[in-house]
Amino acid sequence: MRGLALAVLLVVLTACGDDALDPGPLNVYAASSLTEAFAELEEIFEASHPGVDVAVTFAGSQVLRLQIEQGAQADVFASANPEHMEMLVDSGLVEESVVFAHNDLVVIVPPDNPSGIEEFGDIAHAQRVVLPTANVPAGDYARTVLARGNTVYEEGFEAIVMSRVVSEESNVRLARAKIEMGEADAAIVYRTDAGASDRVSVIEIPRELNVIADYTIAVVRSTRAPDAAAAWIALLQSAEGRAVLERHGFILE
Repeated sequence: MRGLALAVLLVVLTACGDDALDPGPLNVYAASSLTEAFAELEEIFEASHPGVDVAVTFAGSQVLRLQIEQGAQADVFASANPEHMEMLVDSGLVEESVVFAHNDLVVIVPPDNPSGIEEFGDIAHAQRVVLPTANVPAGDYARTVLARGNTVYEEGFEAIVMSRVVSEESNVRLARAKIEMGEADAAIVYRTDAGASDRVSVIEIPRELNVIADYTIAVVRSTRAPDAAAAWIALLQSAEGRAVLERHGFILE
């Protein structure tokens, strides 16, 4: 029932236009893999709603969840992992969430590809592997993919790859940076983050081994800008917003 109420509210806000929103800040907390897409959406939103200043904070979903739990003044939370969102829903800190996009993983290598990685199984031959840390969504998903690889590739595939990990980063952007700076031979990141860089090459992960990440978004109950928060979610669900997300590599239903 709460989901239906949110849907109705979004329709009403969209129909009302700029007059429905009071001027002021809108604090959006978003998973770092949303950086490019949300930066573009910020410009669109502010152009449509003069007087509303959108401030987006990007970090790992678990970091943002902890900040909201500790009282950070967020109005909207967008997570790359439904588990972090559900923790906030269960604790009564955010409204019911909705899924607005999906993502999957790829392997990235430097353009010169020093380890000669041509397919996902070759990551076991890389000398220096970088992963997001296990407590961020991308890192958890990456380890799931490696575990699934045990059923397809050489014996101990996951253990071999993990033995080559030279760095674990707190978000996918930092993992990608290691490849861009030539400090690693391979990393596992979201497809959207790979697509946002012209300094990496992409190796696909077989569909049967990959993970599809659900991105959820919700209004924070303590928001001081409930109308603007709901309007932000409405933008993501609009044809214009979906086109932006798709252009940045997100998977839409």
